Amino acid sequence: MSDTLTHYRTFVRVVETGSFTSVAREYNTSQPTISRHIAVLEDHLGCLLFQRTTRALALTDDGRVFYEYARRTLEAAAEAESAVGRRKGTPTGMLKLACSGVFGRLHVIPRLPRFRTLFPHVQITLMMEDRYSDLVEEGIHLAIRIGEVGDASLVARKIGSSQFSVVATPEYLAGRQIPQHPVDLLDHDCIVYNRNTTGPKWSFIGPDGPFSITAGGPIYVNTTEAVREAVLQGLGVGQVPTWHFVEGEIENGQLRVLLRGFETSPLPISAVYPSRRYLPHKVRAAIDFFASEFDADPRLQAR
Repeated sequence: MSDTLTHYRTFVRVVETGSFTSVAREYNTSQPTISRHIAVLEDHLGCLLFQRTTRALALTDDGRVFYEYARRTLEAAAEAESAVGRRKGTPTGMLKLACSGVFGRLHVIPRLPRFRTLFPHVQITLMMEDRYSDLVEEGIHLAIRIGEVGDASLVARKIGSSQFSVVATPEYLAGRQIPQHPVDLLDHDCIVYNRNTTGPKWSFIGPDGPFSITAGGPIYVNTTEAVREAVLQGLGVGQVPTWHFVEGEIENGQLRVLLRGFETSPLPISAVYPSRRYLPHKVRAAIDFFASEFDADPRLQAR
């Protein structure tokens, strides 16, 4: 059984790294040894798992199917080990975590030292991309996503909230009429984030309920971090998630918050994971950890 799990683990790591050589280096062994592990596994299964050429390594159809089962088997084995004996209840193994680039840089990576202190037996593969990854296809255990989760096949737990503020620099506002109502923004230069589904529509909640305005440029960008930077450069007014301001930009006067009487519609921050019959200790530990961390941060609290 131990040999079988070793071969499964080798196969999964080859898939995840895309390289026999990388896995050999990781396991402090030789590339031919890793190749033999895969060959033994293929002989045992009676099928090819990889198509090999001098330039590329690709999964076969059987390989793609087997990868998901092998990964689940390793997770189940780790779960079983952590349920009994000295490791009882201890999160262990590799945690594949996905999040957006800017959120990961500002709010995930800075919290990893504390996570590693609490859970030293959990290794982390962090995938920071500004797209929604396919959790099942890419073997991701957990994703932190901002916005509504529309995929009914996934489980989502709200662990925070993404609030928004309308901000501008004092330099930009100098000599201009300070907006008192969102409609006043129509007379201002706005920094527009054009990658969300609402486009230039900025949503607010006023005394009479929710409403929106259509913000005009002249600057259009495709990341919220670019909105923040353009605002800081004095190019105009921006509607920015408040969790971007981790360097005291508002407190030290670099930015001024406008339209405080008009709340903006917050977006949920969710821990998202594939729907399975059991939740590995490492995933549960990560969810609870980030939920606690975000609840202690006024910029991320799930109000």
